[in-house]
Amino acid sequence: MFIELTDHLRCPEAHPEAFLVLIPGAMQGRHVVDGVLGCPVCQAEYPIRAGLVEFGRVEPPPAVPGPTPPEAAGLLAFLGLEGPGGYVALVGEAAREAGSLGALLPGVHLALVNPPAGTVPSTCASVLHAPRFPLKQRSLRGAVVSAPWALAPGWNDAAADAVLPGLRAAGEGEPPVVPGFELLGTAGGWWVGRR
Repeated sequence: MFIELTDHLRCPEAHPEAFLVLIPGAMQGRHVVDGVLGCPVCQAEYPIRAGLVEFGRVEPPPAVPGPTPPEAAGLLAFLGLEGPGGYVALVGEAAREAGSLGALLPGVHLALVNPPAGTVPSTCASVLHAPRFPLKQRSLRGAVVSAPWALAPGWNDAAADAVLPGLRAAGEGEPPVVPGFELLGTAGGWWVGRR
């Protein structure tokens, strides 16, 4: 896990957002290889093992046939991003495009939430396993939610809520209903909106 991502993480338990405390055990440059994240609100502790953040047991929702996530160039068009800096969340199947999207967005770090099995962290991507969306409100430059998580209750709303003002989120299924989030368009089972 990229150490600076700590500032953007939240405890996935159902309580008001609060910062998490990181106790690194082993580092490799700016990446935490092993350690613990702790929540000062509920006292929960979340291990980091081999660079993967484990926020709890993840039970994916039932798979429902749906549209295939776009390739990296399509995701970039959804997000409308240029320039380095900040974080973008890719949830579910969209995380398959992390390597290609990372090459199109040098200097932007990716948070891969519940990616396909076997996905490992890289220099541009942190891997997070979580039963609920684990990133703070108004903390991301963009977010894409895809199957199977796009159909789980609350994931699209949480991703839209995590985007900074003026920036975009995209996903499959029903568009989010979040105050201050403007739907820009829908097509082929996907939506794109701006905070």
